[in-house]
Amino acid sequence: MSGRRETKNKEVTLSRRESVGIGIIGTGFARTTQLPAFRAVEGARVAAVASHRRENADAVAREFEIPFATTDWREVVAREDVDLVSIVTPPSTHAEIAIAALEAGKAVLCEKPMAMNADETNAMRQKARASGLLALVDHELRLLPARRLMRDMILRGEIGRVRHAKFVFRSDSRASADKEWSWWSDESAGGGALGAIGSHAVDSLRWLLFTGVSHVAASLAAHVRERRDQTTGETRAVTTDDEASLLVNFDDGAVTEGATGVVSISMVEPGAGEHSVAVFGSEGALRVEGAGDLWLSRVGDNSWHRVSTDNAPLASGLRDNEWSRGFTIFAREIVAAVREGRTTIDGAATFDDGHHTQLVLDAARAANDSGCRVTVTDF
Repeated sequence: MSGRRETKNKEVTLSRRESVGIGIIGTGFARTTQLPAFRAVEGARVAAVASHRRENADAVAREFEIPFATTDWREVVAREDVDLVSIVTPPSTHAEIAIAALEAGKAVLCEKPMAMNADETNAMRQKARASGLLALVDHELRLLPARRLMRDMILRGEIGRVRHAKFVFRSDSRASADKEWSWWSDESAGGGALGAIGSHAVDSLRWLLFTGVSHVAASLAAHVRERRDQTTGETRAVTTDDEASLLVNFDDGAVTEGATGVVSISMVEPGAGEHSVAVFGSEGALRVEGAGDLWLSRVGDNSWHRVSTDNAPLASGLRDNEWSRGFTIFAREIVAAVREGRTTIDGAATFDDGHHTQLVLDAARAANDSGCRVTVTDF
């Protein structure tokens, strides 16, 4: 029957679909980014949405004309008209939902950080491997043309052997103590700067440099230590970091040799925001900023020169930023892959990638707790 998956001897056969049914679990980032982007893709239809708050589920269903809304994510996973489950909930829920969706024969897109720890991400990747289904982490920045060109230039050796890399994210979005307490302030829910932005930092560096992280040292800080709970009106302790600083060593690889890295993340720094990745090699350097400005410098230039790149598209109704432009491309690629029965998308982050990123995040937390550099070990 068209639109149904049948599993036999652990092999999955996917029939080509006229349209792809999408189930959205969570209404935060989904409402601002994923839903407008999916709406712009021909052949995509959002069949169901879930939120633990009924009013949020109903409001999003009305806004995007989604026929089914619920407070129980299991109802979304179980629906026969859902081919792809997009998990846009706090990280503490990711593993349970993703594993259940894969067991139900659904393709999965999971928000980052992929889960709470490497034990969970390992279980998720093992389930994805066994299912033979499309299972991706939403690292949409990989899809930006400028970042893809930067990666190609590094691989071609245009800056020589990589010696060092820097990732900088600066924002004052959580600088005010008046911002209310939410799951983002709750360590047990998976909130904090290291998970939210650090996962992008680690994934970006691993992907751009074609290698892994071998060691990490870290300092995590919570500068705003209390926030008001909007439900109770009472002040609650913040148990997550709003600043994360990492020193990393990379494995030697195709383009790296003795390479080091710095990751600087702050959600409490006033001034002009910044989101940049710079890679420094023996012959020159490359730097990418935001949604697509790419710069090159040769040794001895003492200046940066703009590199011409394709513009990333922006779906209607989205705020103009790197996340929106990246997901505009990613949504199109995901729908095409599910329609065509493919289990991979060129350049997209798999559950294996998400697991290796989580290993680094876990090592960073251990390094912060111990005050020592920690070896990143897979299992």
